[in-house]
Amino acid sequence: MMSVGWLALLAAPVIGSFLTVLIVRLPRGEGVVLGRSRCRACAQPLAPLDLIPLLGWLLCQGRCRYCGVPIGPLYPAVELAAIGVAGWALLVVPEEMVWPTALLGWVLLALAVIDWRAMVLPDVLTLPLAAAGLAVAMLNDPALAWAHLLGAGLGWLSFRLIGALYARLRGREGLGRGDAKLMAAAGAWVSWQGLPTVILVAALAALIAVGLLAAAGKRIERATAIPFGPFLALGLWLTWLYGPLLLFPAAALR
Repeated sequence: MMSVGWLALLAAPVIGSFLTVLIVRLPRGEGVVLGRSRCRACAQPLAPLDLIPLLGWLLCQGRCRYCGVPIGPLYPAVELAAIGVAGWALLVVPEEMVWPTALLGWVLLALAVIDWRAMVLPDVLTLPLAAAGLAVAMLNDPALAWAHLLGAGLGWLSFRLIGALYARLRGREGLGRGDAKLMAAAGAWVSWQGLPTVILVAALAALIAVGLLAAAGKRIERATAIPFGPFLALGLWLTWLYGPLLLFPAAALR
């Protein structure tokens, strides 16, 4: 009989297909549950064959079967990434934690892509993610749930203060409220001890990304807006999987 953990891997392509719906529709304020999927160019409702994860895109050669407009690589890329998230979870965490870990990774994947494309982190994803982190902490070890609740509060408060200070000094917003809510979710999942590692990984990844963009010819100026959500998502994901850096003694967990 197949283990529960491996079911996450089988479900991943379907989950990835749903994530693309979130990625495309949430920033536009569109519903994600009701209504048939349609081609964005010709509004033709898509047939079941078109909606098969990965295979549908390949069979249509990356184009709408009805009007021929290119669909783009977003859909298969997210579906493959969702499979990668589930496979990564299977390799790293105990079997009983595969589903919570995969769900964390899938939501972070959606948030990262949405923020990169639309510069927004929807509350409908960040707030339930924070609640889920607290629930997982309570189920894992109720005695340490306080550390995760504290982490959620500190994560939100620290980024709100930094954002307010930046806006006061520079006259424009640098860290949005969505970033603060994602940091609250990070604290809920990895506790207050994990927050410095999340921020460190995110900052280093952001610097590398800016360097790569500059090397690729993109003009980067002081006023250039770079979404920080994808890097926070990466920091949270790696800290959850591998634990925080040794910034605090083990006794602090008790």
